[in-house]
Amino acid sequence: MASIKERIRDSWNVFTGKALVNYNEVGAGTWFGSNFGRRRLTRNNGQSIVSTIYNRIAVDCAQITIVHSRIDENGRYAETIDDDLNQILNVEANIDQTGRDFIQDVVTSMMDEGKVAIVPIETSGSPTSDVYNIYTVRVGKITQWYPRHVRVDIYDDRTGIHKELVLPKRYVAIVNNPFYEIMNEPNSTLQRLIRKISLLDYLDEQSGSGKLDLILQLPYVIKTEARRKEAEKRRNEIEQQLSNSKYGIAYTDGTEKITQLNRSVENNLFNQIKELTSTLYNQLGLTETIFNGTADEATMLNYYNRTIEPILSAITNEMKRKFLTLSARTQGQSFSLFRDPFKLVPTDKIADIADKFTRSQILSPNELRAIVGYKPVDDARADELRNPNLNEPVGEYTEPPINTSGYQEDYDAGYEDDYG
Repeated sequence: MASIKERIRDSWNVFTGKALVNYNEVGAGTWFGSNFGRRRLTRNNGQSIVSTIYNRIAVDCAQITIVHSRIDENGRYAETIDDDLNQILNVEANIDQTGRDFIQDVVTSMMDEGKVAIVPIETSGSPTSDVYNIYTVRVGKITQWYPRHVRVDIYDDRTGIHKELVLPKRYVAIVNNPFYEIMNEPNSTLQRLIRKISLLDYLDEQSGSGKLDLILQLPYVIKTEARRKEAEKRRNEIEQQLSNSKYGIAYTDGTEKITQLNRSVENNLFNQIKELTSTLYNQLGLTETIFNGTADEATMLNYYNRTIEPILSAITNEMKRKFLTLSARTQGQSFSLFRDPFKLVPTDKIADIADKFTRSQILSPNELRAIVGYKPVDDARADELRNPNLNEPVGEYTEPPINTSGYQEDYDAGYEDDYG
């Protein structure tokens, strides 16, 4: 810990110290906490139940650990390559996003647009070169397609505005939504649900707009222009009475009759929305228990296998194809997915599972302690894969050496000398 003298000598305060930036070079700004680097949902998706589905899937995808790895000849995980790509996926993707935020942004934009571009921003060399390192990446929206290029709308963190760039397809990782036919087709289940919800919202706004929807029946026939002017005058009088009254009370003549029309009209719109929502959940492998957090282990396993894994595989396979060279792939470089299987295990079952994993020599005691949340034990045996229920051998048994030097003859001679 630094002494008081060192703290006074080396101290610096962000408010009283020298300015860290030149405000003339900051660039375009935004108010009220908005971040131009984060893409917004389109087609009113952010104002309906669809945003809840997108957010749930994106958050669950971001919980899966993605690492730049090396695999063996059998396609099994061998080790983690801690390089710039691994730092992008797990630490910092760019100046605005962590690795987890980046994956969540990729999944959300992909489900909203149907396809998304992962664009390397800072690299060690030009995209025309064969080998280069990637330092930062961002999510871009594809606005136009060419035979071997794409036009991408992407955020420039130097100026704070979006720019459109034409980039080679070999340089950009283009991720397509594996559930495109369910979520992004014009007549897909999700798009039909969006239209039904928009129609229901419109009807709710109409019913809650404050209109009385009254018909005033006057005691005379309105056929001439004079009668119509008199009826219009009478209608304005009732409106003035209602608007100027403290409790919204008006009076009419005893011969006049008022009919109210704002009664609810029965339709099957709400039932259609419920049916489409249930169909969408079934097609995406979702259930109500997943959203409210009461899903059991089997339901969550089915959800991860049917929904989360195809999305993450689409992302990692495209990144492997575009961001790893052929020589790197032949050397075993790849991207691996890891999900903590103990997150859904209740506390009362942890001890039983830990005993089975140690007896089967799958995990060491220190690895299990890290999963539970305890620091490792400074003991060499805690890092060994062994069955603790078996007794350790006290010592190794060694066979006596075979006598080849006439030991039996010497023994017989000594016996004769002692006993005759």
